[in-house]
Amino acid sequence: MIRWLLIALAFLVAVATAAVIAGALLPREHRATSRITLRQSPEAIWLVISDQAGVAGWWPEISSSERLPDSPEGRVRVQQAAKGGGTMILEIEEAVPPTRLETLIVTGPGAPFGGTWTYQLAPADSGTTLTITEDGWVANPIFRVVMRVMGPYQTLDSYLGALARRFGESTAPVHVD
Repeated sequence: MIRWLLIALAFLVAVATAAVIAGALLPREHRATSRITLRQSPEAIWLVISDQAGVAGWWPEISSSERLPDSPEGRVRVQQAAKGGGTMILEIEEAVPPTRLETLIVTGPGAPFGGTWTYQLAPADSGTTLTITEDGWVANPIFRVVMRVMGPYQTLDSYLGALARRFGESTAPVHVD
């Protein structure tokens, strides 16, 4: 019995070690882009996406979102809490209504991940195309492996799908890159 426990433990250690090594070989940075076309005006979409404090009202992955005092540089700051736990602070780096919005995850030493989301809105025949590009990084090698397996689009697609439902639409996001 003890022998089988030792074999199982050795197997688990080997798998964890392989995941750490594989993750260390993966790039820390990543880029992912998804887009969706909605039957809404750029102005209507802008009102929703630029209200970062209101995102908890329509995106199920966020349990709470609140406006914080502006950064020392005068940037809008919002704290969001994920349903699965964990919080992050976002800053609006750039806002050009109703065509471009860039948000930054504010990080400190030892942060597990970070990056920016750049939102681009462009008129389309049937409404507006919203393209979001995530330029991010993941510090933990094991989480890099998980992201590689699950794909870097999961959060973008969840956000865009929830935004479509917010407008009563069922359009699915498309991966650009």
